[in-house]
Amino acid sequence: MTEIILILAVVLLVIIISNIHIVPQAYGFVVERLGAYHTTWHTGLHFKIPFIFRVAKKVTLMEQVADFPPQPVITKDNVRMQIDTVIFYQITDCKLYTYGVTNPIAAIENLTATTLRNIIGELELDSTLTSRDIINTKMRAILDEATDPWGIKVNRVELKNIIPPREIQDAMEKQMKAERERRELILRAEGEKNSAILVSEGRKQSMILEAEAKKQAAILEAEALKETKVLEAEGEAEAILKIQEANATGIKMLNEASPTKEIVALKGLEAFAKAADGKATKIIIPSELQSLAGLATSASELFKEDN
Repeated sequence: MTEIILILAVVLLVIIISNIHIVPQAYGFVVERLGAYHTTWHTGLHFKIPFIFRVAKKVTLMEQVADFPPQPVITKDNVRMQIDTVIFYQITDCKLYTYGVTNPIAAIENLTATTLRNIIGELELDSTLTSRDIINTKMRAILDEATDPWGIKVNRVELKNIIPPREIQDAMEKQMKAERERRELILRAEGEKNSAILVSEGRKQSMILEAEAKKQAAILEAEALKETKVLEAEGEAEAILKIQEANATGIKMLNEASPTKEIVALKGLEAFAKAADGKATKIIIPSELQSLAGLATSASELFKEDN
């Protein structure tokens, strides 16, 4: 009897322990009572009545990532390509997630494929390749609205890869190569243009500096010539002044010596001789000087006879 009681106690203890549940952080346990939804357990210690309550589903509340394989799509200009998507989602309602749809991930994958085909079908190839952000935004809005009854919130949708056909890839590579070559030619032409401009600017500056140097040299030469002429004029003026002073001194001395008429006439004759200086062809001599010249000639002849 004691052994039976002990066995029953052990079984009861095992049943009690097995019905004690600890819900970890960021998890939710969906609990059913007699096969119907009863409540959702969140973080903490919980106890359920055996055979009446049952944990139907353990749901993680953390953000999850679903990476779907490439899906075939056709663009507006009839180009077939493969696009694979990555979806970041989070479960917000454990009850809706458990009872809303049979296989939520498969439902999201199919919904993503159909949504992607609808969006890409309205775009051409070039727009598809350059409008990733627009496509991501549209898909997130559509998927988030569609999965809301399932207790799922789609936080982000990303186009992982866009794989066009091989011939399209080859054409794109050739186009990119041609574009790079065009940019290279443009850059080279711009460089040559800038180089030519710099060379011409250098020549222009050199010519300007050379002209400025010639101008300064001409100005200095003109100033030097001007100073030379000024000095020469000052010298001539000073010489004339000295001559005038000498003449004035001579006249003064003559006046002080009370010269006779004959001496004055003789000085006048000397002055005429200096004035002629061998260059004049005809000189008119006053009568007083003519008589004086005759006297001078007679005196010279008498001087010769005496000798």
